[in-house]
Amino acid sequence: MKQRAHHGQPRLAPLLIGATALLAALSAQAANQLIQVTNETGQAQAGVAVSVYVNGVKPTGAASTVSDMAQRDKAFVPRLRVIQTGTSVNFPNFDTVRHHVYSFSPARTFEIKLYAGTPAAPVVFDKAGTATLGCNIHDKMLGYIHVVNTPFHGVTDANGQLTLELPAGEHRVRVWAPTMGEGNPGAEQALKTAAGTVVVRIKP
Repeated sequence: MKQRAHHGQPRLAPLLIGATALLAALSAQAANQLIQVTNETGQAQAGVAVSVYVNGVKPTGAASTVSDMAQRDKAFVPRLRVIQTGTSVNFPNFDTVRHHVYSFSPARTFEIKLYAGTPAAPVVFDKAGTATLGCNIHDKMLGYIHVVNTPFHGVTDANGQLTLELPAGEHRVRVWAPTMGEGNPGAEQALKTAAGTVVVRIKP
């Protein structure tokens, strides 16, 4: 008896090749983009939150992402942490004294009373905005958690620079510094990916 030919199978290979080519094309569109943040006189701005909103990509929450905001030498480390909405944050205490971490900010109000080590439950940040952190025991302790609705984010280094992997095209970039105040969403401008450095200028 002759075996019946499977007419549908020969089409699988072209479909797989097409899917692979599409993924490769999408990956090829993304590249590392250097962003330089300066003030109006051209001075580099370190410790500035940068977030890029990519055209065609809807704002989404982070999927079970966990981050840390530590306490070392009676200070928050890092002083500024940028996270995506939906991220859970641990507050490990590496000092030999206990801390009492709190935030009264509308973006996220919480309180972790006197503790050492790492609290059992992290704090979930499910709303965009900025939470200013303090310690009831050590008044000089000050930190910030800046929550954004995009996975493309980071903090500028000592040279005011940050590298993000971005799809090619025209997008929106937003920058925020603690001096702006937690109620300020940040300064926003157009960003077009380029082979060189994209400069973003903010007012003092």
